[in-house]
Amino acid sequence: MMGHGDIDQLITMLARLPGLGPRSARRAALALLRQPESRMLPLAHLMERAATSVKTCSLCGNLDTVDPCHICTDSGRDRGLVCVVETVGDLWALERAGVHRGVYQVLGGTLSALAGLGPDDLNVRPLFERIEEGGVREVILALSATVEGATTAHWLQERLLSTGVTVTRVGHGVPMGGALDVLDDGTLAAALTARRSL
Repeated sequence: MMGHGDIDQLITMLARLPGLGPRSARRAALALLRQPESRMLPLAHLMERAATSVKTCSLCGNLDTVDPCHICTDSGRDRGLVCVVETVGDLWALERAGVHRGVYQVLGGTLSALAGLGPDDLNVRPLFERIEEGGVREVILALSATVEGATTAHWLQERLLSTGVTVTRVGHGVPMGGALDVLDDGTLAAALTARRSL
């Protein structure tokens, strides 16, 4: 590392963030250190606030400062249309695209024998509780086009079969091996619009 002590620790911590390697972390650290009053201290303050104020929504799994989250309490949302996603990043990507006016269910991952993630590790209970309460017409499986995503979609489809709700999956535009949170808005819109029955 180029610095000592606190600088090395800052670079090491930044390098742990997704998308930042050692070089990017050094550049980010330098940008922060060059303007500590206008960049570093406000960022540190916001991060400390977020660490205590952000909660996981007990209904859908989204991150927000309130529980239930703003999406779940929005009266303009169609509660009969539930979009199932892997991560909060996927939910945010769909919200950014502005193509889904229903509610969400964040699974928190996908089924993966290699990673040791089974059905009990997924946040599916609130989804089935919503369906049991009535009013859910359609469940959209907006899972990544990976082996794990396909396995999870198949597992969910089998469990939802007996509920009587329509189960669809995002269609065109999501490439094999692609993750939702890195796709552009147009691709996401096309994928959600072209969903199909399973």
